[in-house]
Amino acid sequence: MHTNHTIALPDRPPLILGQTALVMGILNVTPDSFSDGGQHNLVASAVAHARQMIAEGADIIDIGGESTRPGAETVGVQQELDRVMPVIDALVAAGITAPISIDTYKPLVADQAIQAGACIINDVHGLQGAPEMADVAATYGVPVIAMHWQKDRDRSVPLVDDMLRYFAATIARAEAAGISRASLVLDPGFGFGKTLRENYALLQDLQHACPEGFPILVGTSRKSMIGKLLENQPEQRLAGTIATNVLGYVNGGHIFRVHDVKANRDALRVAQATLYGPPAQLE
Repeated sequence: MHTNHTIALPDRPPLILGQTALVMGILNVTPDSFSDGGQHNLVASAVAHARQMIAEGADIIDIGGESTRPGAETVGVQQELDRVMPVIDALVAAGITAPISIDTYKPLVADQAIQAGACIINDVHGLQGAPEMADVAATYGVPVIAMHWQKDRDRSVPLVDDMLRYFAATIARAEAAGISRASLVLDPGFGFGKTLRENYALLQDLQHACPEGFPILVGTSRKSMIGKLLENQPEQRLAGTIATNVLGYVNGGHIFRVHDVKANRDALRVAQATLYGPPAQLE
């Protein structure tokens, strides 16, 4: 059911994607993110939270300095750097070796973050925002997580058709810059420019919404697609998040971006054992 991928990282072991789901822990160093804004925007609390997520089983730490929630204020390059760079520096100084991804659509932020120790770019504009972003990734040889976010998409075009066309443009831009296909992870962009019905249809048909041959990241944690359905607040959406991640795994997802690492990791391990059997050493 799951395709196998090896994604090279600079100066460290590669990411191995396949039957075993990888968990990406969210570290928002913002005052206004929809779920955890203001909780980890001080360096000490950010480092402590990163340590906690790694202890709970996070494989990747994803650092973001600008909220992408609806209505959030745009953050300038320098302000975003002021938020994320001290945290990356502190994580590196603390000896944290888990791969760090930088959640940004700004090439200069990505460039500086990689020089400081990040080794993955997580671009919500799917390399279709600032044209220099692909060049930054190619220069440093880091993989890119490219998300679907078609703000002005034609609603008369079926969502999956639109996504395939969008990702084809992303792949072409990556290849033109010298980024290998083996360095791309595709993110369907749950909650970004999609209706509630579209989000759940996408979860059901996950593999067909992305071109074949690429690993898929699922990012549903605490999102409004859960809150609207269950009529609850972000901090009450753990059960719904787990359900979406288990379904996303069953439907072929590889990396799961979450706020609550341990609970989601446990659920994904049970899902893996159900599909493929428990580890031999436990028999």
